[in-house]
Amino acid sequence: MKPEVEFAAGGRVRVRTGKVELGQGLHLALAQIAADALGVAVDAVDMLPVDTDDSPDQGVTSGSLSVQDAGRALRDACAALQSGAARHRAVGRSLPRPDLAAKFAGQPAFIHDLEPAGLLHGRVLHPPRPQAELLAVDARALAAVAALPGVRQVLRDGRLSGVVAGTSAQADAALAALASSLRWSVPEPPAEGAQDLQRLPAATRVVLERGVAPAAARTLRARYTKPWLAHASIAPSCALACWRGGSLVVTTHSQGIFNLRRDLALAFGIEPAAVRVEHAQGAGCYGHNGADDVAYDAAWLARAVPGRPVRALWSRADELTQSPAGPAMVMEIQADLDDGGAIAAWRHELWSPGHSRRPGRSATPALLGAWQVAAAAPAPPSIDMPLSVGGGAERNAVPGYDFAAVQVRCHSVATQRRSSALRSLGAFANVFAAESFIDEIAHATAADPLALRRRHLRHDARALAVLDAAVQRAGWATRLRGEGIGHGLACARYKGSGAWCAVVAEVHAGERLRVRRLSIAVDVGLAVNPDGVVNQIEGGAIQATSWTLLESAAPAMSGWADYLILRFSDVPAVDVLVLPSQEPSLGAGEASMGPTAAAIANALFDALGVRVRDLPLTPERIIATMENA
Repeated sequence: MKPEVEFAAGGRVRVRTGKVELGQGLHLALAQIAADALGVAVDAVDMLPVDTDDSPDQGVTSGSLSVQDAGRALRDACAALQSGAARHRAVGRSLPRPDLAAKFAGQPAFIHDLEPAGLLHGRVLHPPRPQAELLAVDARALAAVAALPGVRQVLRDGRLSGVVAGTSAQADAALAALASSLRWSVPEPPAEGAQDLQRLPAATRVVLERGVAPAAARTLRARYTKPWLAHASIAPSCALACWRGGSLVVTTHSQGIFNLRRDLALAFGIEPAAVRVEHAQGAGCYGHNGADDVAYDAAWLARAVPGRPVRALWSRADELTQSPAGPAMVMEIQADLDDGGAIAAWRHELWSPGHSRRPGRSATPALLGAWQVAAAAPAPPSIDMPLSVGGGAERNAVPGYDFAAVQVRCHSVATQRRSSALRSLGAFANVFAAESFIDEIAHATAADPLALRRRHLRHDARALAVLDAAVQRAGWATRLRGEGIGHGLACARYKGSGAWCAVVAEVHAGERLRVRRLSIAVDVGLAVNPDGVVNQIEGGAIQATSWTLLESAAPAMSGWADYLILRFSDVPAVDVLVLPSQEPSLGAGEASMGPTAAAIANALFDALGVRVRDLPLTPERIIATMENA
């Protein structure tokens, strides 16, 4: 559905879009597009709040598609109006974000800051593990919880429990007391790590078979893994809800407010028209985190106190153990080489749970609490979207290089652990594996890794351009050598249809691996706001650095001591070059993820001569690989 655009009093323009602002500066970019299309100044464009009662349904804000798709739709909508003469040129300029000054000053900006009149505070106690069974409830302790100061309601339905109180502190105290009144049977989590995936039940599909493999002079093979990853948003998930006369209003930082409305209606047995979902910014999101689940929690709690808004807030432990996780993956790649060392045939095989279990796509609600009440709805399975719309586990498994024969197979693994979308989905692991393997082939054939890539990218001028720009930016030809210093490069076109990105990493391998510098070149077509593109590429590269060096999500975690993320003191210098282009705009948010991981792994090999194929690249893993070499 197209966005709605209208002229308002005083020469202003009002834009209703279904794409939500998640902190990337999307709404500024859309305002720039509308301003140019209508011949007005950017500050005359009002991007209206996004909610299901007043905005067009444009699906989920995901996949680095918002500027690419919603921007095009906005241009079309503006073209339907009587446009003025082009007096301004906003697209292509780095305009300042209007929201940042207030955020930097600590002014209220996020959903956690909202305080509507009559606000109550709620907490929900989910089972400690998905398969945990509630054995007993201490009725006397439960009564004591209800008598605590400020407690308005104590709720229990099936395996789901919760409290509503007058203040946030009172809700926290009541939840702690509630937890002590319940006794659970908690089975050990099943073995479903990366090392286990190839022996679990799986459904196999052929993603691509192209060309005929010529006779091979030599065949190389390698296996790579990526662990489960947590979203690890700095602020935990939060939502507000209020019931009035059988109707529900929910305020959320979900990426898909219309999909959430559908699943809330399913979960509570009401018509979608009786549910209004409003968007408010949350402090951190890239993928399917706990935002939708906590929206259900807020609605479930608020139903006990009709007419009063209730804010539900997850704890850090909730965030790390209850929200969906990015799936572990295994990639096995083979390459047949000809007599001249060129890659003639490429076979990429992968094992992974599904990468999507978002709301709004199944017959039953994809909301955690809805699976835990007495009349529980069955949890929908994790799936992979078709490759034609971006794919899931197989995203970027099809190489962008020119090989005579290519075969890609995906084994969709069934796991009990809840998996869903995390930034770049399967592309992070697939590009890490493929671009690491390209370097391995170069080393095995005594070829230059840059020259080998160029040899197989002659068909793609834009890929060659970002590759050449990144190595020039990094000073690849004159790079400094030293003890423990290494440099690596990698490149990929995100999803095979999005932005081109090349990364050169400089690392120092001492007591631990440190990434000192990332030099990045990217082609996103016409950059609507170049500064916004830089921010997205830089942010993706930093997050990918954290994943590559540190992150691995165990089934049971309670805080940052259990789940390590990159600290500010370890953030590398990031230099981003946005190539000028007048081609159609492409999304930038996820393009740097995979190339960054591979460039770091390749730089580690350059520094120490050791190839670590299993993420994260921890000191223990590096030492073990060296000892087993």
